[in-house]
Amino acid sequence: MSDTRLPHEKGFHISWDQIHRDSRALAWRLDGHGPDDGAWRAIVAITRGGMAPAMIIARELDVRVIDTISVKSYNHQAQMDAKVLKAPDADMMGDGTGILVIDDLVDSGKTLELVRELYPNAHFATVYAKPKGRPMVDTFITEVSQDTWIFFPWDMALQYVEPYRGTD
Repeated sequence: MSDTRLPHEKGFHISWDQIHRDSRALAWRLDGHGPDDGAWRAIVAITRGGMAPAMIIARELDVRVIDTISVKSYNHQAQMDAKVLKAPDADMMGDGTGILVIDDLVDSGKTLELVRELYPNAHFATVYAKPKGRPMVDTFITEVSQDTWIFFPWDMALQYVEPYRGTD
């Protein structure tokens, strides 16, 4: 039997509770691994997906300096060439030493490849990773197959669903 599902139909649905647990697990894995006696100088969230994990990780690791880099690599569910729309503070970043760059997912690796070119000594961490992008990430929590579409809670809305066997 052939698999006739569309790519987005092989979905991995993440709840707010799950992203919180997985982000805390990532913080635990990163704790004590920064270059400044185990601490990180700053966190840079890759917008938009990296913002929620970065907030949780910053809290867990007591990092107060937080910035963002805005990279566009998707147009809805279609991938495109990655480009920087907004860069973090250049004086803070330097070559990236002591900076923890956080994203929700590494997929093809194009976004992280672009950011790594800008900040080669930063540490790149994602909550989820797909095989094609794994070489671009230093630390991650969960690997999913390349053909899995991850549905993050900030992309979803709760709604009523009819039961399978009717409404009686």
